[in-house]
Parts: sequence; structure tokens; C-alpha cells
Amino acid sequence: MTEPDDEPEHDVETDGGQTDGGTVSGELAVPAAETDHADDHGHDFPGTNSIKRWFITTNHKDIGILYVVTSLFFLVLGGVLAWLMRIQLWAPREATEVILSPGAYNQAVSAHGLLMVFWFLSPFAFGFANYVVPLQIGAKDLAFPRLNALSYWLYLASGLLFGISFFQGGTFAGGWTMYAPLNVPTFTPDVGASTAVLALTLFVASVTVSSVNFLTTMHRMRAKGLTLRNLPLFTWSILLTVWMMLFAFAALLAALIILSSDRLLGTTYFAMESPAGSLLWTHLFWFFGHPEVYIVFFPALGVMAECFQTFTGRRIVGRKWFIAAMVLVALQSFVVWMHHMFLTTINLQIKTLFMVTTIGISLPFDLMVFALIYTMLKGKIRFTTPFLFSFGALLLFIIGGITGVFLGAVVLDYEFRGTYWVVAHFHYVMVGGITALVGGLYYWFPKMTGRMYDEFLGKLHFGVYFVGFNLLYFPLFIAWETPRRVFDYAPGLEPWHKVATIGGFVLGLSFLIMFYNLGKSAFSGDPAPDNPWKYGSTAEWAVSSPPILENFPGTPTYENGNLEFLTSSAAAQTDGGLATAADAARSKVQVREIETEDDDFHADHASIWPAVLSLGMFLLFLGLSGVQDASFGEGTMANVYMAATAVGGAVTVGSLLSWGLEPFTAFPGGEGEAWPFDGIENGKVGMWIFLASDVVLFGGFIGAYVFTRVAFGWAAWEPVPSNPVPGLMNTYLLLTSSFTVVLALIAAEKKHKWGVVATLTTTFVLGVGFLGNKAIEWNHLFHEGMWLSTNVRTSTFFLTTGLHAAHVIVGLFITLFLIARAWRGAYLEDNRSLEYFGLYWHFVDIVWLFLFPLFYIL
Repeated sequence: MTEPDDEPEHDVETDGGQTDGGTVSGELAVPAAETDHADDHGHDFPGTNSIKRWFITTNHKDIGILYVVTSLFFLVLGGVLAWLMRIQLWAPREATEVILSPGAYNQAVSAHGLLMVFWFLSPFAFGFANYVVPLQIGAKDLAFPRLNALSYWLYLASGLLFGISFFQGGTFAGGWTMYAPLNVPTFTPDVGASTAVLALTLFVASVTVSSVNFLTTMHRMRAKGLTLRNLPLFTWSILLTVWMMLFAFAALLAALIILSSDRLLGTTYFAMESPAGSLLWTHLFWFFGHPEVYIVFFPALGVMAECFQTFTGRRIVGRKWFIAAMVLVALQSFVVWMHHMFLTTINLQIKTLFMVTTIGISLPFDLMVFALIYTMLKGKIRFTTPFLFSFGALLLFIIGGITGVFLGAVVLDYEFRGTYWVVAHFHYVMVGGITALVGGLYYWFPKMTGRMYDEFLGKLHFGVYFVGFNLLYFPLFIAWETPRRVFDYAPGLEPWHKVATIGGFVLGLSFLIMFYNLGKSAFSGDPAPDNPWKYGSTAEWAVSSPPILENFPGTPTYENGNLEFLTSSAAAQTDGGLATAADAARSKVQVREIETEDDDFHADHASIWPAVLSLGMFLLFLGLSGVQDASFGEGTMANVYMAATAVGGAVTVGSLLSWGLEPFTAFPGGEGEAWPFDGIENGKVGMWIFLASDVVLFGGFIGAYVFTRVAFGWAAWEPVPSNPVPGLMNTYLLLTSSFTVVLALIAAEKKHKWGVVATLTTTFVLGVGFLGNKAIEWNHLFHEGMWLSTNVRTSTFFLTTGLHAAHVIVGLFITLFLIARAWRGAYLEDNRSLEYFGLYWHFVDIVWLFLFPLFYIL
């Protein structure tokens, strides 16, 4: 093993020791604590060597490790599929000479893309985000620890569900972009294809939960004195990534719900006979898909910035402009999606406009690239493994960016679209991001494990990886005339594909070096100092490796411009012992011993219900995958799917109820600057953020209706239903129910128990009345021969209003829960739960005010 940063001292300008968030003089370190776990404030919280701990933990560091390990498993699975593809492409082949059948090859191509983009890239990055962001902002955990655990278990459940799809006749085979009409049962009829779509839907649910949690945490849980402007660059990259995720994945969720309905219920949004089918999917998917490029790359950019600062001894040159450039890219990412659609029938003026926006979004990236390069020039580089991977990622991204300019021009895109030029460009950008994230794994490995890796093996991994990567992907630029997703190609391109296949195996095998190095080092590596990188300047390097359970030996603050810990003589709990104020004082980080508000505050760190809830949803979605044309059909497998649906539904409802009844205390946050949510508690902020994503979800459905109707012919569209009276009645019912929710809140403020119960009960009755009236209306339409699959007019009406009805049903379940608790006297002292429910219920009512005129009047 080699010692970290064992080079001799050298003179490097370090901006006076200034960190991303404050100023620290000397070593940032708090002595490490023991590694076996003690009690969790009276709860039986097992140590890290216990399997039980990993099923019940809600601690952000544990969740981060789970994300990293699980995502690496999906990397291996996706990599094996890539090897199978490259073997097939070793030589041009006729359909009768192939190793994989044409159908199997299509499945391999599609599954490889889906696994890498969804189940590896973002979760890998968010493993680091889970572990590092709370440490960097001075938070003791995320705002909603149980939601954090739920996001992981939903992610794992979705990945396992996708794996099962291979054994249900075959997984989805229509390409990772799932273009219509290849995504409907006419062309991909296997049950496994439906399972893959539902797995992706479950994954988006995980992302939404995580987005709400991270945004609330980063805006509400920062240490005192740590302003938004002074956030570390990695945290900045995650903040912008999560805002993009919140809106982009909501659009994808709309597309996936519609697609699931087409596959399971027989709606006709994306069917061949639909007037807008293929173009509608493309709009919905790429509204998500292009921000997804930056969702994947921004965390990698944050890792690059951290490593460049640490291993050059310099803050990023032009830091504020670097942040401004990231903000600009995040905003622009939602106005460039149509450059993926230059081959469609969109008129030339619109294509030209999106060509301009595409070129425009490249300019902020130019600024960031030059900032990184100039930082290297101004500092003195130490070529550690994390820096090599970060520097390599920069080189790969530059190549990816330059080759992407060609695709941003309408004329050139006509030539390159659908060829291996796109494949090469895409991988130079996306796998370039992976390169930086691998550097992040080496960078934070000492902090996460308390052990150092073997530096020689790390550098060897980089060398083999970098050679393999370029052997694999650069020849594809030369062999660009190869058509995408096709295993036959011109014989003259064969040498380049042979080189690419060799490069693919070199690239894949390089990870064996990493797995051996990190696996061995995690158990027998040299003990890691708390700050092994000498110029590591963010707050995670000021605490032990690994950090104590609640991160800090006191309350971190930047109020004086320096990182300080405010602590009393009371002990802080560790992952296996007690860290005292005296321990912290041995660090050169200033420690002030005072009475803090957190001295007597005890948070919980364990709950089984996130894992159980995810199991329920896994079984529920697995059962629903067997539905075709709104029926389970007949036979043994139909009974299996029905049973899975019933058991999954019961487990889901039961675990949600148990979750609501479980006493669980989380850190409240709000001590530091919380712009733009100052003075607003975490629960309300979280609800607002969730509803913002729901706005995009309903916006996707409403946009799909309007787009389809315009394509059909607005005047020629015969509205369904033709009678507006039931819709008008439902409008009055929902408006009245909103009023009774307000009355419930007033009654709680006046401490009138029976007033709360009565008004909530009235809300429930009005909601049931809405659903009853809706059921009568639907039954009447069914008797008139109008079903979801009758035509696109009925599909849009039933599915859009059905989504709204589902929101009402969820609200009624919550209302029943609130009534039961109000009956026992709850909400008289603390009525926040009523307020949060009111926000949700009012939103549902407002959505109906848009749907009523859209479907019943216009």
C-alpha cells in the first residue's frame, strides 16, 4: 500500500485556505472513532457487520453505500450485454449466421441502454450524493430519512423487476428510447416488455421520492453561515441535477403511464392508427431525455471540480462563473429536446430554432471546460488516481462535445442520425461521465470505508480503462456509416469493428482491477486518515473516516467564516462508540463548547417499512405485468399474476398504514440560511416540491390530449363525454370539499376536536360523492359502447380523468387516516399534517378546474 499524498511539501497557492463554504487553517480532521455500532438512542440499531442493519437503516451514509454497491451490480449486468453485442458485431453477419438471434440482439441492445442509463449511471452518482452532500452542507441526515431509504428500496425493486422481464418471454426489444409504435404490443407482445415498462415506472417513483428529499435537504438543512452561493461545487451540481430530475422525470412518468395503459388496458395513444402516436411519444420522451444527459453528467462535473481543486491545490478559477454556467445549462436543458427530432415532419423554422438553442447550450460548457483547464495551469497537479480519472473524463467530454456539434446542425444531422456516429458521440459523453464518477469512487473511498486503496492498482486501472475506452469508441467515428441497432454492416468496416470489440473487452476487464483493489482494500487496506488528500477543503474531510452516525462531533457552523463545531460536554454518538468534545478539540478545526439546541435532540435511524413497502410495490407491479386488454386472462400464470397483484396491494396498503403510525423523529433543519424557503418547515417544503412534479405530470397528460386533438383536427374531434352536467356536478363537489378542508384546519387551530372530525368526514363524503358520480358517468359511457380502447378520443378522456380520480382515491385514504387520528384527539396541538393534506387536496381540485372545461366544454 502507498501512503496518501506522500509527495514532499511544495509551495502551492491555496487561496488562504479558503474552502467551499468557509475558511479552514491547517489540517481538517476529527479523530476517528471505533467502527462497531452502539445503541441508536435507545433503539436496537445493529452494527455495519449485521445484515439486519442494511434492511432497516435510514442513515444517509448507509443508503449511499447501498446505492453504490447495487449500481455496480447493474454495471456488470449491462456490461455483459454489451460484450454479447460486440461479439455479434465482430464481423458482418447474415441473420442465419448470428450468435444471438435477431430478437435476442434487439433485447440485448435495448436492455443494455436501459440498464446503463437508468439503473447504473444516475444511481451510482446518487450513491455519492447520499453519502457526501449532507456532510458538505453540515446536515446530520437528509430531511426525510425514511423516504431516503424508500428511494433505494424502490430502485432495487425496479431493477429486480427489470431482471425478471428476461424470463417472461423476453424483455423489451424496441430500443432504449422505446419509440412508438414499436413500444406497443403489436410489435413487442411479450409480457416481459410490459414488465420492463412497469419497472421503469417504479424507478421513476424512486427518483421522484429522492428528488423531493434532496431538494428539501439542500434548501432547508444547511449549517449556519453556509449560503447557497458558498455551497461546494459537488453539492451545487447535485442541487441543479435534482431540480432537473424533478421536472424531467415527471414528464417521463406521464409517458410511461400512458404507455403502460396502451399495453395493459388497450388505450390507443401510441398505436399506429393514432394521429399523433409516434410523434407524441418522441416529444414526451425527449423532453425528459435531453435533460437526462445533463442529469447524468452534472454529478460527474461536480466530481471533476472537487478533484481538480483538491489535486491542484487551487479553487476552481472563475468559481462564480462556473456555477452560473451550470445554472444556465440546467435552464436551457428543457428547450433543446427537438434536436433529437430533426428527421421528423416538424417544419424547418422550428428545427432552425432548436438548432440555435442547441448551439447556445454548448457555450456555458465551454466556460466550464476552460475553467477546469486554467485551474490546472494555475496549480500544481498531483497525479493521483481520482485526478487521473477526472482529467480523463475532461478529455473524453471534450471529444464528445465537439462531435455533438455536428448533430446539432440540421443538415449534418440528416446524414449522421441513425448511424454509429451518434453511438460514438453518445458514449464519449455518457461514459465520459462514468469516468469521472469512477474517480469519485476512488476519491471518497477512504472516507466511506476508513481504508486506503492501492494507488498503483488504481493507476493501472485508469491506464487499462482509458486505452480500452478509446479502442472501443473512437473507431466507431470512423465506421460511422454502420446503422444503429443492426448487426449487419458493410464488409469494408469490419477492421474497425474488430478493434472496437477488442477495446470493449479491455474496457470491461479493467473493472476487475478496480473490484479487486477496492474489495481487498475495504477489509485490509491501510487505515485512512481523516483527510488523506492534503488539500481536501470541504467539510467531509473535517470529520472521521468513516464519519460518526450523526456525522459531526457537534453542530457545524460557518457563521464566523470558518468551519467550527459547537458542542457541549455531552457525547456525540458514533458508529460504534462516543466522540467527545475533547476528541474534536484535538483537531485544528475550531471547537466551541456551548449549550446547543441539538444537545437533547435524538433522531431515529431505523425503520423496516421502506423495505416492506417496496416489496409490496414490487409484487403489485409484477402482478400487473400480466394484464393484457384490461384482463389477466386464463390459466396458471394468470392466477399467479392475480395473486401477486392482490398480495402486493395488501402489503403496500398495510405498510403505508404502519409507516404512518410508526413514531419516527428526524432532524428538523432550518437553522441556517434556507432561501427561498426561510421559515417554512420541511414537511411543507417537501409537499410543495412534490406538487411541482405533479404539475408536470398532469401537464404531460393535458399536453398529450391537446397534441393528439390538434393532430386529429380540433373541429373534427367529437368530445367525450357529450353531456357536461356530470362534470359540472363534480366541480361543485370538489370545490365544496376544499372548503371543508379549510374548516378542518380552522377547527384544529381552535382546538375543537369534533369540529375537525366533522369537517374531515364531510370532506371524505364529498370525495366519495365525486367518485360515485364519476362511476355513474363512466358506466353510462360503457353502455354506449365507449371503452378505453374504442378510439383515441375515449382513451384520452378515460386515462386523464382516471389519473385524476386516482389522486382523489389517494386523498380519501389519507382522509380516513386523518379522521381516525383526529377522533383520538390528534392535530389540536400540531395541525401541520392537516395543512400538508390541504395543500394536496387543493391541488387535486385545481387540476379538475382545468380538466372540466378541457373535456366537457371546449
